[in-house]
Amino acid sequence: MSLRWTDPDVIRTYEAPPPGHDTDSRLERVLRSGRFAVTAEMNPPDSADPADVFLAAEPLARVADAINLTDASGANCHMSSIGMCALLTRKGLGTVYQVSCRDRNRIAIQGDVLGAAAMGVRNVLCLTGDGVGAGDQPGAKPVFDLDSMTLLRTIRSMRDDGVFLSGRKIVKPPHLFLGAAENPCVAPLEWRPERLAKKIEAGAQFIQTNYIYDIPVFAAFMARVRDMGLDRRVFILPGVGPLASARAARWMRSNVPGIHIPDSVIDRMAKAPDPGAEGKRICIELIEQIRDIAGVAGVHIMAYRREHLVAEIVEEAGISRDDTP
Repeated sequence: MSLRWTDPDVIRTYEAPPPGHDTDSRLERVLRSGRFAVTAEMNPPDSADPADVFLAAEPLARVADAINLTDASGANCHMSSIGMCALLTRKGLGTVYQVSCRDRNRIAIQGDVLGAAAMGVRNVLCLTGDGVGAGDQPGAKPVFDLDSMTLLRTIRSMRDDGVFLSGRKIVKPPHLFLGAAENPCVAPLEWRPERLAKKIEAGAQFIQTNYIYDIPVFAAFMARVRDMGLDRRVFILPGVGPLASARAARWMRSNVPGIHIPDSVIDRMAKAPDPGAEGKRICIELIEQIRDIAGVAGVHIMAYRREHLVAEIVEEAGISRDDTP
């Protein structure tokens, strides 16, 4: 017997979120419960085969409360974030849909947000996006109709007020947990907490930072965040990742915007007999130090092309996992 589109097994009911929550997202539940959350970034495939997405997600699925699917990061084209989110959500995995303002105008973005919510996506990370000159197709036309701030306000208005930017009513508003990015270790350092406050005002509920390799600088940032009371208004997940070599670390510091890696870390990598293993050890040590900083709600692990290490890093850092879906 053929299924009809109205059958319960075909259509998933769009239910209201639990009391005190904006969504039924596992990530939101973990954060609001006070448990230490783990998100992890997945390297997107250059492929149209769903099997390649599932293969890439497999090392992260066991330990991540949500998997970030990047949206043409570095202005380089890969499978779309919304496509990967749709595939992994159907498998029951938590995802973070990344939206970059670089490539789409407000009409396309609002439509994509509704489509993502309809497919079960509950977490959205709002990004301005790297300029097209950073990528491998510098002749592409940049859009930047919105930036991260106006994108946060737009999606918050869609969710809370049930309207598009035009003022037109949305029949069923999306249930979404809104996130933004921050760079705590990049000058001007004194301005970073102020920037974070503006993103919270715009609608950010969770923050994933760029790579943290300088604990004293990050600790100073968090001290100011606590002084301003921001840690009570947003969930902060510092970004960490295992370096592959001293050469890779130097390249990242020189070529990737927003990355600060102290000389001491690079020197340690350069002197290590096994740089890959040393990079993993440094990442674990960073997580252990970050967990001791008040106001931190979790960690965001970015292991570019080394996703197989994420489970080991989480386990060896002593992060207990709750298997509650």
